[in-house]
Amino acid sequence: MKNINKIVVAFGIVSLISCSNKLAPIRKDAVKPVIVTQVLPHDTDDPAIWINPADATKSIIIGTDKDTDGGLYAFDLNGKIISKSEVLKRPNNVDIAYGLIIDGKKVDVAVTTERENNSIRIFSLPDLKPIDNGGISVFDGKLERDPMGIALYTRSTDNAIFAIVGRKSGPSETYLWQYQLTDAGNGKVGANVVRKFGKYSGKKEIEAIAVDNELGVVYYCDEQFGIRKYKADPALNDNSELALFGQNDFKADNEGIAIYKTTATTGYILVSNQQANTFMVYPREGANGNANEYPLLAEIPTSTIECDGADVTAINLGGAFQKGMFVAMSNGMTFHFYNWEDFQKRIDAAKK
Repeated sequence: MKNINKIVVAFGIVSLISCSNKLAPIRKDAVKPVIVTQVLPHDTDDPAIWINPADATKSIIIGTDKDTDGGLYAFDLNGKIISKSEVLKRPNNVDIAYGLIIDGKKVDVAVTTERENNSIRIFSLPDLKPIDNGGISVFDGKLERDPMGIALYTRSTDNAIFAIVGRKSGPSETYLWQYQLTDAGNGKVGANVVRKFGKYSGKKEIEAIAVDNELGVVYYCDEQFGIRKYKADPALNDNSELALFGQNDFKADNEGIAIYKTTATTGYILVSNQQANTFMVYPREGANGNANEYPLLAEIPTSTIECDGADVTAINLGGAFQKGMFVAMSNGMTFHFYNWEDFQKRIDAAKK
């Protein structure tokens, strides 16, 4: 959640001056972005990185513009807007999956929550064309709907794709609903509920969700309480909580989650310490031989302000992003593109 009184743009980076309830300033030692995107009309919230399979240097960033007449925007790696979806009613979070089978063909998709329509919306990539018959209703039959967070899980055994969806508020159990994406015919996508799971503290809300396909797990931020971990495959019939971590590491809200993969099983989990303008870093593989133990490795100050959402890739995107890119939204209607190597230096220094 944001508390904006005045926004000033200077030297390509947005800084914030608050007349009351003063927010944390950008630290002098903050990592600086390589690129700050073009400004969107309303309120950026969450990014996702689509890797172009033919040429990674032509990959794009998909970001949400969160308002009643918002939408999904596509940026090139220079931060320039290159396309936009149809108008959406308050798209919140977005995620990407590769190779959904539609009419016998593999289609990459971006899926976003559309809060004011209580639905999820599905678009083909990279053209951002709707392929969902106008949207798929979620949390049907419940008073608490208002979808916010979303993450896509691709099951390794059969490449089935699932959307795990969160909401503004919900019960203390079964807060998340999981939908399997299906071929609805005529080039369109449908979805069926296959699972309801996930604990909720009731403190604030659950917005940030991330899936680790290789490890088969899902993480989500129970804001102001901690980061929760579950198995991602609904066929396992296992809704037990695997881990709860980061409970004492955040100034207030724990928000956007990004997973940097150094190998198939190792890397880092980065979580936005929203009100401190930093990211907290945890070991993807766990620690001390325990896959569910997550000590804090580092705190990285960034130039983003009150970051809601983030994504990261280890793929070489060329230029300044040889070791990958970290993308984060920032107040001021922009997204920041960071050189991963700047993050790795901070992590390595914290380990010494």
